[in-house]
Amino acid sequence: MTGRQSPSQSQPARLRVMATTDLHAHLVAHDYYSDSSGIPLGLTRVATLVKTARAKAQEDGNATLLVDNGDGFQGAPLGENILHGQEARHPLMTAFSIMGYDAMGLGNHDFNYGLPTLARLLKDAPCPAICSNMSAIEPGLELPFVSSTIVDKTIPAVPDAPPLRIGILSVLPPQTVIWDAYFLEGRVVVQDMVNAAKDAARALRDQGCDVVVALAHTGLGDQDAVLNMENALYPLMALPDIDAYVAGHTHLALPDPQTPTTSPVVMPGAFGSHLGLIDIALHWDGTGWQVQNTKATLQSVAPSDSAMVAEDAQLKAALHDDHIEACGRLNQPVGRVDAPLHSFFTFFSHDRSLALTASAQAAAVRAYVAGTPAADLPLLSAAAPSKFGARAGPSFYTDVPAGPVTMRHVTDLQIFPNQLRAVEITGIELLDWLEMSAGIFNRITPGSQDAALVDEARAGHNYDVIFGIEYDIDVTQPARFNAVGTLVNPTAKRIRNLRWNGDLIRPDQRFLVALSSYRASGGGHFNMVRYAPQLSLPQVRLRDVVRDYISGQLMRDPLEEAPSPWRFAPIGDTQVLLRTGPAASAHIAELPADRLSLLPVDTNGFLGLRLQL
Repeated sequence: MTGRQSPSQSQPARLRVMATTDLHAHLVAHDYYSDSSGIPLGLTRVATLVKTARAKAQEDGNATLLVDNGDGFQGAPLGENILHGQEARHPLMTAFSIMGYDAMGLGNHDFNYGLPTLARLLKDAPCPAICSNMSAIEPGLELPFVSSTIVDKTIPAVPDAPPLRIGILSVLPPQTVIWDAYFLEGRVVVQDMVNAAKDAARALRDQGCDVVVALAHTGLGDQDAVLNMENALYPLMALPDIDAYVAGHTHLALPDPQTPTTSPVVMPGAFGSHLGLIDIALHWDGTGWQVQNTKATLQSVAPSDSAMVAEDAQLKAALHDDHIEACGRLNQPVGRVDAPLHSFFTFFSHDRSLALTASAQAAAVRAYVAGTPAADLPLLSAAAPSKFGARAGPSFYTDVPAGPVTMRHVTDLQIFPNQLRAVEITGIELLDWLEMSAGIFNRITPGSQDAALVDEARAGHNYDVIFGIEYDIDVTQPARFNAVGTLVNPTAKRIRNLRWNGDLIRPDQRFLVALSSYRASGGGHFNMVRYAPQLSLPQVRLRDVVRDYISGQLMRDPLEEAPSPWRFAPIGDTQVLLRTGPAASAHIAELPADRLSLLPVDTNGFLGLRLQL
C-alpha cells in the first residue's frame, strides 16, 4: 500500500476525563473541628494529582477534561463565608479557577442555602454549572445554571482532525426538592434522573457531540429502574448515547473490584479523598471521532502502598486568607460544658452530644410557643448524629472535650446548615418514626455471636433519637421500613414499651416535636414526618440554637434532666460486633465493662468492640 498514512494510524488519541465529587468544602488538608493539619483529605492534595495526570496526557498529545460532580460548596467551615454576610468569591470557585475546571455539575447540597444564594455563588464560577433535570415552574424564575454544555478539545496527537466535541450533562436526585422544600417547593421541579439523562444525552448527540459525559450525582441503587430513584447509577449505565459516568452522592470509591459495573464509571469518594480518571481511546476515521475503548481508575491522596500526596502549594496559598478567616471565626468563645460530648457510641449507648442538641432544640421551641395552644402539647425533641465514622473514616466523629467551648465545638456538634423546625404528630406516627430510625440495625438472631449490629449501608444521619419519651429497641425483629421508607414488614415491631411520663403512648395521642429542617421536610425518607403539620417558627439555624443554649442565652430545658430515652431489649447469650474511632478508647469507661470487650483496630483504622446485648 502506498500513500500518506493517516494521523489516526500513526498515533492513538485519547481524552482523559479527570473528576472530583462531594468535596463538601474540604478544600485544604485541615480538620477544622479539631484544628489539626495534615489530614489525608482535601482538594489541595487532589490538585497535585490533577497536575500530574494532566501533564502526562498533554505530554502524549492528548486532551483532558476536568469536571466536578457537585456538593462542593458546603460541609466544612471553610465553605461557610457565605453564611456570614461575606460577598467575596467562594473559595471553591477560587480553587476551580486555579485548577482549570471545564464544567461542574450540581448536587442536592448545593441548594441548601436557596436559589438566590446559589446564584450568588455561581456568578464567580470559572466554568459552566449544569443541572439537566431541574426546571423552573415559578413564573419569571431564572435558574443560575444550564441544562447541559458542550466543550471542544483539540487533540494535538491528531493534528489534522477537528476538535473533539464533548457533551456534558448532569443529574441529581428528585428528592432534592423535598430535602430543601423551604427553598425549592413550588419554585422548581426535578425530573427523574434516568429519563432526563436519556433526553439530554440524545440532544447532545443531535448537536454533534462525539463524546457524552454524564455527571450523575447519585449512588448505585437497584438494577431495575423505578421512577424518581434517589440512587440510579445502575439504570443510568444502561442508557445509550453516554460514554462515561462520574457518580457521587453516596461517597463510595468506584471503580471497586467488589462492585462490577457495565460502563466506565468513577465515584471519587468524598472530601477530596480521590481523583477519578476515565481514559477514552479515540479514533479519527476521516469523517468523525469514534470511541474505541475506555478505562476507569481511581487515584487516592493517601495510597496504602506509598506516601501521602503533597498539597499543591499554589492552591494552598490562594486559599490561605479564607482558611485564616474560617479559623478565626471558629475560635470565638461560646461557653463551657462539664462533660465530653462525642458520637463514638451513638448507635449503642447514650450520646450526650445528641442529648445537648435535643435539649437546645426543645428550649428554643418552648420559648417560641409559650402562650400558644401548642404549649399544651407534650414537647419532644429529635436529634441524629452527623459524624459517625462509616465511609467517612475512623476520625469522623463528634469529639468535644469537657471545658471551654468555642464555635469550633458548636460546629462539630452541628456540621450541617439545618434550621429549627417543630411538627405536631400522633402516637402512631411517632411509633413509625422510631421504627424507621431503628432500621439502622441489622436483624440479630438470638444466641448468635459476632454479627454486625449496625447496617453501614444505611445512612447514620437517619438514626433519630427522640428525647422526652422512653422505648426499647428489639433487634431480633426485622426492620419495618427499608432505607427508602417503604413499608416492607408490616407486622414487624422493633419498638417496644413506648412511653411518655411513664404511661404507654396511645395511637391518637398528640405531641409537639422539635427537629431539624432536613427531617421535617421528610429528609431520609421519613414520610410520616414530611406530612405532619408544622408550626410557624422564625428562621434560625440549629447551630445558633446550640450556641445560645451553651452560652446560657436560652433557658436550661427540662429534657436535659431526662433519662436516656432508649435501650436495647435484652437478648440472652447474644454478642454483636461494632466499629468506632480509635479515639473512643479515652471514653471506654462510659460503657458497661461486664458486657463489653475491646478488639484490635482493623485494616481501615476502626476500633472493634464486642457487646453483649
